[in-house]
Amino acid sequence: MIHCSSIGKTALLIAMADGSETEAYVSRAREKGFDVVTGKVGSMDVQKIIAAVETAAKREGLTDDSYRSQHALYHAILDALQGLGRGPLQLGNILRTVGLRFAIVRGPRTLEDMDDLWIAVSMYGMIGAPIKGHEHEVCGLGINHL
Repeated sequence: MIHCSSIGKTALLIAMADGSETEAYVSRAREKGFDVVTGKVGSMDVQKIIAAVETAAKREGLTDDSYRSQHALYHAILDALQGLGRGPLQLGNILRTVGLRFAIVRGPRTLEDMDDLWIAVSMYGMIGAPIKGHEHEVCGLGINHL
């Protein structure tokens, strides 16, 4: 298993993992002190993707009601979406859809720098026309200081 040494690498590995591999990465990340939430979302609507990630983070206690916490998560999501869309993400209005796995990881930026708290959002999946076989892989990562 690859060493989960930074928040970004950890988030990406978890989002890109399949099946039982996902749980192994999540367990390893938690052993290292990271808080982790995973999920899936598919949509032609960017707002639904944002809502799915925000809801998962809130439901599992990775964010609280403070403005700072919500704002950091929101910007990490936007940065991850920028990676998916190779710039500002447009979906339904240009007949594009995504099917994604996502990971939200909260913890230190690196395992050597344990005094800071960060949040990372990674997304991995498929993007393309809403026709089977007309899609390709994408990934995105956003990291923000809490």
